[in-house]
Amino acid sequence: MTHDHLLQPYDLGPISLSNRVVMAPLTRSRATSDGVPKEMHVDYYRQRAGAGLIITEATNISPEGRGYAWTPGIFNDAQVNAWKKVTDAVHEEGGKIVLQLWHVGRVSHPDLQPGGALPVAPSAIAPAMQAFTESGMKDAVAPRALDAGELPRVVADFVKATENSKAAGFDGVEIHSANGYLLDQFLRDGANQRTDEFGGSIENRLRFPLMVVDAVTKVFGPERTGIRISPVSPANDLADSDPEAVFTAYVKELSARRLAYLHVIEGATRGDRDPHAFKAWSLRQHFSGAYMGNNNYTADLAEERLAKGEIDLACFGRPFISNPDLVERIRLGAPFAAYDEKTFYGGDETGYTDYPALSAEERARYAA
Repeated sequence: MTHDHLLQPYDLGPISLSNRVVMAPLTRSRATSDGVPKEMHVDYYRQRAGAGLIITEATNISPEGRGYAWTPGIFNDAQVNAWKKVTDAVHEEGGKIVLQLWHVGRVSHPDLQPGGALPVAPSAIAPAMQAFTESGMKDAVAPRALDAGELPRVVADFVKATENSKAAGFDGVEIHSANGYLLDQFLRDGANQRTDEFGGSIENRLRFPLMVVDAVTKVFGPERTGIRISPVSPANDLADSDPEAVFTAYVKELSARRLAYLHVIEGATRGDRDPHAFKAWSLRQHFSGAYMGNNNYTADLAEERLAKGEIDLACFGRPFISNPDLVERIRLGAPFAAYDEKTFYGGDETGYTDYPALSAEERARYAA
């Protein structure tokens, strides 16, 4: 199969993409203990700048927002300066890159929190999972329920992180509202059992996530703001009794705010694309901006869905880990290199920046 649609340029509002291949946000846990990206991050993202758009690994908006060891932040000057080297490198190669804004909520552990505090969440309900700390995997604990009066502080953290993203030279930001993290926790009744104006009805559960969206877009503009959702994914032990009603209402509100794109994990994260009677991709009909499909996409599936007009952009995750030149391989019809899952999280350059691109001889052979 040829991949003419996938390799076409695409104007994502003011961000002109050289193709429709998007590099998914991929947590790799290689920052310093205090969340500063390293020089190898510069090489890693530069190598992958052939993507039409890079979405960075999820990046903590605050110390409180951290839920995994060695993940980067965007809340202090050292982090901003380190990310600036990354954006400069990507732009030097002609690429485009946005930062994913992340607050994990209850998906954390006191070992990862300032002063050993409890993680925060909409309600004090522990997820059935383990947290990845610097000393290994530990059972999650019951979080502390956020007071309504604290929510403006969390919104302010999103604003500061967005301002810092702009200062670091990013082309835009993506709000992480998926995979069982804080905004997703407010949306879904599996984690949100509040009885105030931020819980109960669907309208109330949307209230805090939309406060964040409105605050972020005031900084960077809706045309440079995307959002990620996972309507039916059980990731991080989260579920909802009626996801179709919740996410239809949410996406309609997001569309009214004219966000640049809607990034949808179709099905279960890293799992079944079609596990639920409600089809996540049906939300496209409610969104006026670009629709980005994600979850186990192959080049052929992406091409097929683009040709049918079912998606505007296709997001690839794990293939980008072991194929820094993924777009070139798609163009040439070359095979994808296999990845080593043992090197996904933590460590050094091994399994991070040492996957080779095709050699000149290989490119010539596949082009023939």
